[in-house]
Amino acid sequence: MVTLGVPVVGLVKRHVPGSPVYITPSRADVVALTGAGAQIVAADATDRPRAGGERLADLIAATHAGGALFMADVDSVDSALAAVDAGADLVGTTLAGYTGTTVPDGPDVDLVAAISRWCPVPVVAEGRYRTPAQVAAAFDGGAWAVVVGTAISDPVHTTRRFASACPHVPVESR
Repeated sequence: MVTLGVPVVGLVKRHVPGSPVYITPSRADVVALTGAGAQIVAADATDRPRAGGERLADLIAATHAGGALFMADVDSVDSALAAVDAGADLVGTTLAGYTGTTVPDGPDVDLVAAISRWCPVPVVAEGRYRTPAQVAAAFDGGAWAVVVGTAISDPVHTTRRFASACPHVPVESR
């Protein structure tokens, strides 16, 4: 099991022409992140093509050369297994539901459980975790850690969630 205390997880979000990869799309991004002190580098590890033909294995190798661990942001069991085969140290369900045509409302706890069952590395549950019950379900499914982002870090999103439960708030204000 990986023991890190409170690690710095680094990632870059940017659009690159010719590629749908948005999270840490290039090796140069990895080098910048490890150079800045990231202890874990998170990057898109789906089967979608990267600009310039870069391969996932290239990003993983650059991460390890920079002294960091690599967290593969995946959308399926297949991409998780491929990332582990390429050398990923952790797998995150970050992109579950984001590589298709529609984004589900809740987290993909079933994917967390499936990846946990098949992958020998820690699994980080991430993506649309909004309630303590969802977090508990992810841990019950085998998650090593759970990322709770927008649910607590975006005050506008949080206010809209609570306002939607109020009968006296006009729909257009939610």
